[in-house]
Amino acid sequence: MPFTIAIIGRPNVGKSTLFNRLVGQKIALVDDEPGVTRDRREGKARLGDLEFTVIDTAGLDEGAKGSLTARMQEQTEAAIGLADALMFVVDARAGLTPNDRAFADFARRANKPVVLVANKSEGRHGEVGAMESYALGLGDPVQISAEHGEGMSDLYDALAALMPVPADEGEAFDDDDVILSDEELAQRPIRVAIVGRPNAGKSTLINHLLGEERLLTSPEAGTTRDSISVEITWQGREFRVFDTAGLRRRSRIEEKLEKLSVADALRAIRFAEVVVMMMDAQNRFEEQDLRIADLIEREGRAIVLAVNKWDLMERKGSLISALRTDVDHWLPQVRGAPVVAVSGLMGEGIDRLMTAIEEAYAVWNKRVPTATLNRWFEQAVDANPPPSVSGRRLKLNYITQAKARPPSFILFCSRADAVPQSYLRYLVNSMREAFDLPGTPIRIMLREKANPFAHKRKRPS
Repeated sequence: MPFTIAIIGRPNVGKSTLFNRLVGQKIALVDDEPGVTRDRREGKARLGDLEFTVIDTAGLDEGAKGSLTARMQEQTEAAIGLADALMFVVDARAGLTPNDRAFADFARRANKPVVLVANKSEGRHGEVGAMESYALGLGDPVQISAEHGEGMSDLYDALAALMPVPADEGEAFDDDDVILSDEELAQRPIRVAIVGRPNAGKSTLINHLLGEERLLTSPEAGTTRDSISVEITWQGREFRVFDTAGLRRRSRIEEKLEKLSVADALRAIRFAEVVVMMMDAQNRFEEQDLRIADLIEREGRAIVLAVNKWDLMERKGSLISALRTDVDHWLPQVRGAPVVAVSGLMGEGIDRLMTAIEEAYAVWNKRVPTATLNRWFEQAVDANPPPSVSGRRLKLNYITQAKARPPSFILFCSRADAVPQSYLRYLVNSMREAFDLPGTPIRIMLREKANPFAHKRKRPS
């Protein structure tokens, strides 16, 4: 297991900025408002030749038992328990506060190595505040500016002294640059994003999958802000599941922080392979649900529909049979998409949901042999020929699959700009039935076949 370091400190001292600096990406949300981070977030960090796991945590703060603030601190305490060492961050510009002193005692009681980091140390004011941090009794402060990247060499020296094994020499290997075979790809975790409107029960569902209160939940909408990823193993298959902030209509998003949260959720959709769209069983297929599903289809992700809070519904048997009809009616662009009734709180339907995710992933990766594809294509065109446009017949030559993930096809024809969208929808629906491609987005790109006589001039009459 890699060496793990938890970044702790009071709110708004720059923990998430430092986290982003170490992982090399702007993953954690950053804002001037205190308390942006609520759940703990893990990432693979690199500093020079040092490689380790870093955990961003909620700011240490006091709160009444059972309150959201208290549960945020419980998440921070859990991160401290998982870590091999701590980075205690203070704001050098603001100087020491009573909270800094109280939580320095908390860090000492953790009985783990602590690196004191004086962030925002750039300039004369930062230098003075860094000197104050000696009073915490946590050793020499490492003066950095996480935002501007200053002092990283000093931080490297402090962290290198904690590492139990020297880092391997040579250039690090990044497997993202390697093209993997289908067999190797099958061994990688399936990236799953859980999305939906606020308070649909996304975090509750993931907590049940994990078997622990890993993510903060609350009856109040908007508890989740960052897109938090967790590792889950189900029946020997690994999944990397992303919890996301609730997606509201754009006209209702006013606060800057919510805009950042929504952007983070949209980014999670783009990098996912399967997206589970959760709906509230008592308020399903609302306009925002349809917009989210359309977004997933446009991004080309495999989709699974989860109708949550099913334990609150009456006459469940008759309602389940109607769900399939409702999905195909409201979401024709993903006709046949798997729909599962679940209860994240009670754990109902979890096995069916995970099975649906695996099946949707398999369909999303499916390839159809060219010969088989063109036999179907000839039959589909014979059964329903394309309409004439401006008195001229459209000639459709042949079709081939360009790629999977999602299944994408190239159709060679005589006049690409004249093929009606209604006819392309007919081909997509026919293809779904012929090759068992329910629910997954299907792309058909039109290409005009080169005219071998185009370069020849007409004979004069």
